[in-house]
Amino acid sequence: MEKINIQFTLFSAFYSPLISTFSAGFLQEEGLDPDWSVSPPGVSAIAALEDGSAHVVQSALSQGFGPLSKGETPSVVHFAQINEMDGFFITGRGADPDFTWDKLEGADVITFSGGQPLAMFKYACHKAGIDYEKINQIHPGGAADIDKAFREGTGQYVQQQGPFPQQLEADGIGHVVAQSGPLIGPCGFSSLAATRGWLESDMAKAFMRAYAKTRVYMNETPASEIAKAEKPYFPDINEDVLAQCIASYQELGTWTPHVEITEPAFDVILDVFEHFGTLKERYRWDQVCTLPPQA
Repeated sequence: MEKINIQFTLFSAFYSPLISTFSAGFLQEEGLDPDWSVSPPGVSAIAALEDGSAHVVQSALSQGFGPLSKGETPSVVHFAQINEMDGFFITGRGADPDFTWDKLEGADVITFSGGQPLAMFKYACHKAGIDYEKINQIHPGGAADIDKAFREGTGQYVQQQGPFPQQLEADGIGHVVAQSGPLIGPCGFSSLAATRGWLESDMAKAFMRAYAKTRVYMNETPASEIAKAEKPYFPDINEDVLAQCIASYQELGTWTPHVEITEPAFDVILDVFEHFGTLKERYRWDQVCTLPPQA
């Protein structure tokens, strides 16, 4: 078995297509022994590619915009998609089957403080036709801080990825009232990144064989079965909650079977960051992306 080092920027059920490469044994079937980690707070997973401690990382297409804005060529390239839909949920204090996004205007809403999560939230508000500036945003910190703050009574609504919202519901603390994904539609939300050199290796081809099988598995396997395999990696999440989260993402169409990053999906991310005000120019797909290695 050959060791393959994988690093996550954020470890959540939203990234199940990468988690399931090893929880369902697809990497192992290709002779790869997976070792996974999560990038330290404040440190990009891209750094692990640059120093050679990771072969492949979970990232986002928007990562490439930073170097490009400085006139630099990105040190890594994004070669496959993970999620082709925004995976954030809006959770309120009470059940609200008649929720509309304008209820966020004037409300205390816990959100991420910046980066792609905030850019996507702002764009979802734009697509919903509400005034983003009228929302009283609260920024406690990272994902765990956000969850803790809402559990302790802060905010009327909270923006989170699964399975945090589903666990809030199970604990009787909140109720999911909306998702950002349907408003924004298909987009290049998150991706797999690596160095161009590694993508030419036999290991990369073996990884892609495993990953292609995983994409099919994510769409054809019952959520309960996926959750059972993933449960050891989520010790603090109930298995039925994890299954509910995975089912929600399956229903949303988050994990489309194809592996490549499409140009239309890339263009939507350009739209998001253009609206957010941080995009200096509309970059070409091939400045950030490449096709997956041929398995």
